[in-house]
Amino acid sequence: MIPATTDSGASDTMSQARAALRDVVPNLVELVRSVPDSTSDSVGTWTVGDVAAHLAHVFRFDTDAVAGRPVPQATVTTAGMAEANAKMLAQDGERAPAALADRIAALADEFDDIASRSRAATVDWLQGARLPPAAVACHLLEECLIHGHDIAAATGRSWPIQRHHALLAVEGGVLPLIAALPPTALLNQEKARSFRARFDLRLRGGSRTLMVFDHGSLTLDAGGARDVDAHLSADPAALMLVFIGRQGIGKPLVEGKLAAWGRRPWKLARMLTVISPP
Repeated sequence: MIPATTDSGASDTMSQARAALRDVVPNLVELVRSVPDSTSDSVGTWTVGDVAAHLAHVFRFDTDAVAGRPVPQATVTTAGMAEANAKMLAQDGERAPAALADRIAALADEFDDIASRSRAATVDWLQGARLPPAAVACHLLEECLIHGHDIAAATGRSWPIQRHHALLAVEGGVLPLIAALPPTALLNQEKARSFRARFDLRLRGGSRTLMVFDHGSLTLDAGGARDVDAHLSADPAALMLVFIGRQGIGKPLVEGKLAAWGRRPWKLARMLTVISPP
């Protein structure tokens, strides 16, 4: 698995994540406030108002996690998070853009204040996962980037994602989550059961990670990339949108934002059908 982060490394990641959130959140709040119709369709079965309310919920439980308070009961799989999110949305009837924008802004301030004072090595997150507070901050950043994209796409607005923000979200949030959760958590078990592959993931501007798929499990290794099926060089923002199912792989490949080579690069296409993000 990925080696534990040093205290100085975790502190540096937290500082970067807090700075990134201070960059992103004001634009996110402005975007939510400008929504003309909260009932318009966004992603899946969710309306734009649902996406904004969900963002407020994520701010709440990530803040609670860093503060050492209880977080919602949830299984971090596609089905498990769909159930937990549906419950939170059903319990919260607020969908007015202005009210949700105000709530997100206030929660962001609360998160930054609590994160600035956090000295815990790890905190309890969903499904009992133990995460460094910096990883929780990077998860929150990823949620802001992805759902800002969802709201912008639904309302015809621009939502540029800066590379260093996406890199933080992936390296500081997604990869530690994969390492902390059960190795079966983020895969479609029916499709992954017969899949075996090793991929050398090279994040542009960042590090290299070996992704190992083995009959329904996904583990990560920060070591060498020997005997891999394929190498993948990826712009972090493009990778994030492809992995989360917001963009197909064709356009990033044509634009050079993703590049694959090796003995079995076609296995990367199969990997995208196996991954099942919550």
